[in-house]
Order: sequence, then C-alpha cells, then structure tokens
Amino acid sequence: MIPAPICIVLGTRPEAIKLAPAIARCRRSSVLDTQVVLTGQHKEMVAQVMDLFELQADCDLEIMRDRQTLTGITCRSLQGLERLWQTSKPPRLVVVQGDTTTAFAAALAAFYQNIPVGHVEAGLRSNDLLNPYPEEANRRLIAQIAQLHFAPTPAAVENLQRAAVTGAVHLTGNTVIDALLATAMRQPSCHIDGLDWEHYRVLLATVHRRENWGEPLQAILSGFQTILNKFPDTALLLPMHRNPIVREPIRATLERHPRAFLTEPLDYAQLVGAIQRCSLLITDSGGLQEEAPSLGKPVLVLRETTERPEAIAAGTARLVGTDTASVVAAASELLANAETYRAMATAVNPFGDGRAAERIVALIERYLGVSAATIPEYSLAEKLT
Repeated sequence: MIPAPICIVLGTRPEAIKLAPAIARCRRSSVLDTQVVLTGQHKEMVAQVMDLFELQADCDLEIMRDRQTLTGITCRSLQGLERLWQTSKPPRLVVVQGDTTTAFAAALAAFYQNIPVGHVEAGLRSNDLLNPYPEEANRRLIAQIAQLHFAPTPAAVENLQRAAVTGAVHLTGNTVIDALLATAMRQPSCHIDGLDWEHYRVLLATVHRRENWGEPLQAILSGFQTILNKFPDTALLLPMHRNPIVREPIRATLERHPRAFLTEPLDYAQLVGAIQRCSLLITDSGGLQEEAPSLGKPVLVLRETTERPEAIAAGTARLVGTDTASVVAAASELLANAETYRAMATAVNPFGDGRAAERIVALIERYLGVSAATIPEYSLAEKLT
C-alpha cells in the first residue's frame, strides 16, 4: 500500500509542543507519508521545540517580519501554502492545532485547495468573540472548515455538538499532556542565574496575550510588584515574550526589583523544569492551564474568560482577571493559606492521560482508509509529582 500523504502545519511554539507527539507518531506510521510545514510565525522558539523532540520540518515558509500584523501573518501563510500545494503533490489531509493565526490560515488555505482539515484541540470556547483575541474567532472559524475534530475534553465535544459542525468529532485528550509527561520524566533542569530555588517560593509567570497589552499589562505588573513586596520569601520568574510591546513595560516595571528574574523565553524542557520546581503559576497562557495541574501546581489565570473551563471546574485553576487588587488577593491567599493551596494542588487534571497522539493518528489512518487500528479509550491522567 502506498502511504497516504498528509501535511501538518505549525507556526508557534505552543503548536510545536502540542503537535510534537502527533508528528513523531505519524512519522513512525507505515501507512502515512507526513510532511511538516513551518510558517515561521515564531521561528526561533519553534526551533527549540523541534530540537528537543528531535523533529525535522520539510518546509519553512519564512513569513516572519518585524512587528508583523495578523493580516500579514494570514496573507503570507495563505500565499505560501497555496504555492506549496500547487507545485507539489497535495496532501489528502491537512492537520492544524489550536487557535493561532497560523492554524486558521492553514485551514483556510486547505479549504481553498479542497483538502480536508483535521483540527487538534478542537472545541475550546470562551464564548466571548473578542476574548481571547484573535484566538476565539480563529478556533470558531477552523471548526466550520474541519472534517476531523480532535476534542481534548468532554466539554469540548459538547461545544462542537452544540455548534452542529460538519465532520466527525472525536474525544482524544490533549496532546500537551503527552508532551509534558514525556519531558517531565527526564527531570529537566532550570538554572536561572541568581535564583535559589531552595530559598524562595518561586512564582512562575507568563504574560503575552494581545487583550492584555497596555493598561491591563501594567496593572498585572503592579500586582507582581506588590506580591513580591508583601511576601519577602517569594521570587518571581518571568520569561519575557519576544514582542517589544510586552517586553518593554515588563522591564520598566520589574527590572530593578532584586527578586524579579526576567529572562528570555525558556525552552520547553526548562519551562517544564520550572513548573516542577515553582510554587504556583500566574499566567494568561492557555497551555499552562493544562500543563501545571499534571505537576500539582495551582494556576491563577490573568484573564476575564477562559476557553478551558474544565480547569476552573476541577479547581486546578482560578480566573483572577487583570485588576491589580484581584491578582494580589488571589496570590496572597495561596501563599498564606496552606489548605487553599493544597486543595488546588491536589485537584484532578481534566485534560487526559497522555495517549492523545496515539488516538489522533489512529483516527487519521481510519479516516483515510489505510488502517483500522483500535482507538484507545479516553481516561484521565494520574498527577505526576
């Protein structure tokens, strides 16, 4: 049997992390011929992840531009993928992940070429079109195009069913748990110059979302400053996003604080090592809401809404918004109240068992008619300590 050609498109670090387990399994399949295409949306950060998981891309569209806009990312991705698929044998399926502009543009490009789309991490909804922006719109639009919906949780399945999407909806778990468990088992290190992990309770923070730019970001940073001053036994580790719109306010507010450690983005292994060693996470990231609970770490979410309500319902994460007082109050409660901390740290992670990639690849093979592999039953992961 001639292997069925498929194309996996990614552009950002979160996509690379979450697609790495699926890419590795696809590449091991004897019935799939897998092409991996990078758009170049986050070039250096994606390279780190590809190196960690020992993966190679087949093509790089190199769309990256200084201070690039959403329109530019979309247009250059559409044009690059059109050229690729018109000048070489088109795939029988295009696989995208999540809700990035790369994912949306790749799904749209495939639709324009009449190629079916498989959507990894389908069905997430905040139910606020502008929050997070543009991610909520991106994932809704992809759902209208996709023929295979790989939903990470039962709630995501329900969202897709309510939306009456076309194509097949499958409960798979989240591939980020596959990537996390594989990486955490290696006990990766995270050395930060001057940071004594044994001496301080370390707050690991990330902030980068567009809806938090400007005044919300400044309020968040003021909250971090207040928490450090209120709890002398704490330190803040804040890997900074490369976008100067985010980096410049962070530096201006926190660079001189002796217990604020501002670093370049950590590679994925270092990030997992930091999650394992920190006391809690304060973030506007989506992926960290899924990863931290597997390692027993509470998450405070710097947003007004989340497309991962399972984490809130399970008690592993809490929405705190961007108001300075709210951020300080939530962090203070966890730092001062051992029982509150324990309740969040021991709650069950609702995002799957680390076999999502196995299910996804088996479902792809079945959809393309090249295999009738058994699909593993979905279950929840044990907490990795």
